[in-house]
Amino acid sequence: MTRVYVCGHRNPDTDSIAAAIGYAELKNRVDGETAEYVPVRLGSVNAQTDWLLRRSGAPLPVHLPHAYLRVRDVMRTSFPVARRDDPVRSVGLLMASEQMDLVPIVDDDGVLSGLLTERTLARRYIRESREASRLDVPTPVGSIVEVLGGELLAGDAAVEIRGRVWVQAMHSTANSRVQPGDVVVIGNRPRATEAALAHGIALLVLSNGARPTARVLQLAAEQGTCVVQSPLDSYVTSRMVTLSEPCRAFAEDDPLTVGRNDLVRDIADQIKDVHYRAVIAVDQDGRPIGVVTRSDLVSPTPRRVLLVDHGERAQSVPGIEEAEIVEILDHHHIGSIETKLPVTAIFDPVGSTCTLIVERFRQAGCEPAASTATMLLGAIVSDTVLLTSPTTTERDHAAAAYLESLLSLDARSFGREMFEDSSDVADVSASDLIRRDLKEYELDNGRTLTVSQIETVGRAVFTRSDELRDAAERRRGRHGDVLFAVMLTDILAQHTRLLVTGSEALAERAFGLPVVDGAIELAGVMSRKKQVAPGLLAAASG
Repeated sequence: MTRVYVCGHRNPDTDSIAAAIGYAELKNRVDGETAEYVPVRLGSVNAQTDWLLRRSGAPLPVHLPHAYLRVRDVMRTSFPVARRDDPVRSVGLLMASEQMDLVPIVDDDGVLSGLLTERTLARRYIRESREASRLDVPTPVGSIVEVLGGELLAGDAAVEIRGRVWVQAMHSTANSRVQPGDVVVIGNRPRATEAALAHGIALLVLSNGARPTARVLQLAAEQGTCVVQSPLDSYVTSRMVTLSEPCRAFAEDDPLTVGRNDLVRDIADQIKDVHYRAVIAVDQDGRPIGVVTRSDLVSPTPRRVLLVDHGERAQSVPGIEEAEIVEILDHHHIGSIETKLPVTAIFDPVGSTCTLIVERFRQAGCEPAASTATMLLGAIVSDTVLLTSPTTTERDHAAAAYLESLLSLDARSFGREMFEDSSDVADVSASDLIRRDLKEYELDNGRTLTVSQIETVGRAVFTRSDELRDAAERRRGRHGDVLFAVMLTDILAQHTRLLVTGSEALAERAFGLPVVDGAIELAGVMSRKKQVAPGLLAAASG
């Protein structure tokens, strides 16, 4: 089943996390037969969201570090595997039946030890066309019998043979190059057979179903030669003998390996550099779990994402340009996200993305789970600042009222409890505070402008203005922002102190007020989306 990651923006706030949880639940209920929707987060949650997750009982969404294709997204998980001692012919048949150019070789513990490729087998046959066939590594007689579909007439199946393989198609002569330990394939020729035994061979194979004479069996027993009957003709029998060798004899002993979470973009060149044009994915114990070939990298299916609460590329998951965006649901302005295919994209001016999700639950005739409903209510009162923000609409009030009746809660009382219990930031470092809820905006010149917001009950955090501004300036310097602004918002007093680093002139143009000691006092300002970001972006482009 196709997996779709439902994700909010980086440095997620409560609305972003709740929207991912809520929309994933709804999508799974109305579209669960065609796709699996997984809520994810792009960073650590802030204190308020953590409080709401614990209060609601909703699980913390998994962290999605990027949307780049991983090995696990493209690897074949169904593939043949051979043991080191399996006959070459058995492995070759596996290749043919599975239409694979290679087969991983594992040891007795299932750990990858090598790789058998068609190219290696082809080279073996080319070599045998120029010199005598031979068994390169000790090969059990039992394996030879199995591959031939023959019968062991004398000797022990556990005996291992290593030597050249001869076909006695002509009369034996005193000039025969057969040596002790070799293998001789011969038909129904008793005198030639006795002559071959005189050379001290290790294995006698009688082709075409020939039966040995009593004299041949006696000579074989006297010198410890194994005797096997083959139903095949002499040529095919000799080929089958060499194909009885353990596959480890031909295996690449240092195959290219990767982990299941390695990036496809990082392994593509490695695959091109090896002659078998493939890589084996292994687990932490070295056992093969997947195969990636060059053909798997031709137009692979990208990871699929559904974006909520943002439409800016700079705010989205790293690698968004390589992902397939299936839908966008947001309540901000249309940002810089680009899609490869037509998608449903909603940018609806309400106070919270979760308001849009509540409306969609009701349109579908579905009721959210209690934990999800609690998350949605908390997000609405968070993003609308207890339904008092200038961004608040009648639709936000209606969504909150619906959730109030569903949960038997008062939205404003619940919201005050949430803000009060999660607004103590005395023990949080300045650098962490400014990163908790920040959004980056791309400008026409390719540079960025960043606005962070810290919502509090009371003004205790205002006393840390210098410390927070210093942290903002350090962060701005590292990222090259034109301006980095920090909103210190007292939600009860409905007042924001805007700390400014970078282009103070830009901030002064945006609000028509002077920057004093690195700050602008903004009475009645609560919303980054409606009251701060638009002015700064307009001033930056003016």
